[in-house]
Amino acid sequence: MRDRTFTFGLVAGALLAFTSASAQQASPGSPARATVELFTSQGCYSCPPADDLLRELIDRRPDVVALEFHVDYWDELVYGDEGKWRDPFSSADFTKRQRDYHAGGVEGRRGVYTPQMIVNGERALVGADRDAMALELRNARRLPLEVRIRSQAGGLRVMVQGNGDYEGPADIYRVDLLPSARTPIRGGENSGKLLENHNIVTGMEHIGRWWGASPDVRIEPPDHDATTCAVLVQEPSGLIVGAAYCPS
Repeated sequence: MRDRTFTFGLVAGALLAFTSASAQQASPGSPARATVELFTSQGCYSCPPADDLLRELIDRRPDVVALEFHVDYWDELVYGDEGKWRDPFSSADFTKRQRDYHAGGVEGRRGVYTPQMIVNGERALVGADRDAMALELRNARRLPLEVRIRSQAGGLRVMVQGNGDYEGPADIYRVDLLPSARTPIRGGENSGKLLENHNIVTGMEHIGRWWGASPDVRIEPPDHDATTCAVLVQEPSGLIVGAAYCPS
């Protein structure tokens, strides 16, 4: 009976971590409390549950910027008679980003693997581990910089503000996103499945630097009706210090 009670407590805690902040109703353009980066691949059999977990996080935690990076090291792997599958969203740049986290000494469940989640650029965990995800979000430090994004004529205005204790330096990135996509898989470990992905990163662009002052950066809006964006502020070490979704 004690084991059952403990298990129920874990599940309840995980659900609470995904829903407790929803009452804040953080809106696009407002500062995020935390970031989650999922490194995944459509060629990875273990990844769809992590993709679903990220979707749930997107739906229930508007105060968390949740992003999906598709790595390319699965693209050339041959899976028996099913052959191989090239993930249409994969990029060598995203593989490098994951490897850079590992080389930079990210804590937690280290290594280069899929599915993997990175919280705030500093904590790694298995991407489909709901309980670990709940624990990391519950314990995540609050980001020291506030990123606010406002729509204006001809584009978006990005404003980054500190609390006086954080001086940087840090880099400011625009992250282009495809909100969702369904892909029929015709090869590899997931052959025959219809996979659904969310907040798929399609590109990143360096747009400025934080040096303790409040930069005022203007960026072009997403170039297609089906896309959106986010902004990350990240130290050279990999630590995320600010983030926000772009307003639609």
